[in-house]
Amino acid sequence: MRLILASSSSYRQTMLARLRIPYTAIAPNVDETPFPGENPADLALRLSIAKASAVAGDHPNALVIGSDQVATINGEPIGKAGSFERAQIQLRQLSGQTVEFHSALCVTDGRRRETADVLTYCQFRTLDDVEIDTYLRVEQPYDTAGSAKAESLGIALMESMHSDDPTAIIGLPLIALCRMLRSFGLNPITSLEML
Repeated sequence: MRLILASSSSYRQTMLARLRIPYTAIAPNVDETPFPGENPADLALRLSIAKASAVAGDHPNALVIGSDQVATINGEPIGKAGSFERAQIQLRQLSGQTVEFHSALCVTDGRRRETADVLTYCQFRTLDDVEIDTYLRVEQPYDTAGSAKAESLGIALMESMHSDDPTAIIGLPLIALCRMLRSFGLNPITSLEML
């Protein structure tokens, strides 16, 4: 069965490549605008399903992975900063706070689907402006929710992290994904024998 990642995210592609299963990445054409009053967990799950379903509809007989991540503080979503100035504001807001990341996942073969929402709690250290500005100049994490790349220097902004899946924070929860793939008959380890 052909495996497709319904994403244009280089972060998710890098994560999926860790499983060493051949796959194709296809960008889904999905409107990511939240519905009025939609809570962050529902938004992340809805978008992961929408992405997987959109690509699966065009590729029958493929196994399609959709994923989306929404960061929240006090129940309010935190988007991607997009610029140095907005990232400064974002990190000042997150300083000393606990941020909840919803990393939602959907795997479908077009007939059946499995979903999960893997939570990660990130406790940010109390950050001063020098740390924030230096970090932003070095890392330029403007395409990341919360303006902190935990897979690189952003880890230095954290006091602690708690999750059932350490890969979830990067946007593709691999433990949950492996479980889902096995339920569709694709075992990431034994599939290596067929390569």
